[in-house]
Amino acid sequence: MREHPNTVSAHSHAPDNWHAIDWRRVERNVRATQVRIVKAIQESNWRRVKALQRMLTRSFSAKASAVRRVTENQGSRTSGIDKELWTTPKTKLAAINRLQTRGYRPMPLRRVFIPKANGKQRPLGIPTMLDRAMQALYLLALEPVSESISDANSYGFRRNRSTHDAMSQLFVSLSLKASARWVLEADIEGCFDHIGHDWLLRHVPTNAEVLRKWLKAGVVHKGRLAPTDEGTPQGGIISPTLANVALNGLESKLIAHLRSRLGSTKAAKLKVNVVRYADDFVITGESEDLLASEVRPWVEAFLAQRGLRLSEEKTRIVHIDEGFDFLGWNFRQYGGKLLIKPSTKNVKAFYRKVKEAISNRKTVRQADLVRVLNPMLRGWANYHRPVVAKAAYSRMDHLIFRALWRWSKRRHSKKNARWIKEKYFPAIGVRNGCFPPITSRTTARGRR
Repeated sequence: MREHPNTVSAHSHAPDNWHAIDWRRVERNVRATQVRIVKAIQESNWRRVKALQRMLTRSFSAKASAVRRVTENQGSRTSGIDKELWTTPKTKLAAINRLQTRGYRPMPLRRVFIPKANGKQRPLGIPTMLDRAMQALYLLALEPVSESISDANSYGFRRNRSTHDAMSQLFVSLSLKASARWVLEADIEGCFDHIGHDWLLRHVPTNAEVLRKWLKAGVVHKGRLAPTDEGTPQGGIISPTLANVALNGLESKLIAHLRSRLGSTKAAKLKVNVVRYADDFVITGESEDLLASEVRPWVEAFLAQRGLRLSEEKTRIVHIDEGFDFLGWNFRQYGGKLLIKPSTKNVKAFYRKVKEAISNRKTVRQADLVRVLNPMLRGWANYHRPVVAKAAYSRMDHLIFRALWRWSKRRHSKKNARWIKEKYFPAIGVRNGCFPPITSRTTARGRR
């Protein structure tokens, strides 16, 4: 890969200042090599793919890009077990020279837990900054391969794809009169925690020795080191792509299996469609018996090869008239018409989040509370904007108004309702009962 004199792989020609790096050229160099990898895959020249991957992971541009990614993302202020952070230009530049495969040995992960919507806790493994940067470096070489071999309707953790793309594909698969009427709503039990290491080491097209070190690094919790015999830890930069590689083929191999068993014409009439987002997926079918006796056993065998299995509690086969939840939406037909609405579970989880944000700020200024709530409300509303959400919006508006009213009354327990309304919920123009970031009636009148 030909690079600019200021961004070549030789460290003697590397810039001596983090801010002197030509980031536009760095991105162009990385992108050019990734394009070459994709072309080699299309030609089935896997030997050349491996050579290009090795060249990319040794280049200055890829290393600089990897360090930039881990020092500018949301986790850049969270350290691993070594408590090290790269916050200055000097430490960032020095980190580029530390990204060496030879002699590399990752440190154990730091175990933390975050709450889930169902009240349980999700375990995360936090790598050190160096290990995160190494994962980001090898991810640059793995992504072109994983993108080239991914299923057509796989949408999770992929560039330029989103939950809304998955929703749109499901609408196409279920909205017509001739569409499938039955759906296998699947849930993989602890996908990230149970992926088989042996399968990953045999099938993931990356440096197997480095991958083995990451998978076997262990995890530290409360001062104790525990081995990692299975799974890829949630929290690692490369983990979502490893999970995608493991689940690739769920769609294409299932369709190929049905065609080989039943023939192309009959298989097409079965209306089997797979839509997957990360480890969540649904499969449509013409009949309940097809999904129960043909599709589900094949899926279970497919997952078993990777050390995974379906959750008995959460996996079910439903009729489209009954509806099902997927990615925060409820898909259901009403009188032959498919409507997509915010799911009840999603609405309740979001309200709990908003209510907690309000209750944790009982003494803050009104302007500060508005500053916290506005991004939350705007994000949730924009997420559900493409679907039938009017009823959900109205209900959420009512619930949040009640929560804010209780917040206001608590601050002035001896004041009457009219006084509280004029202070915290003034009329602004034609809008009545707003909750603006103001603290006095004078300011409120001035904005009318």
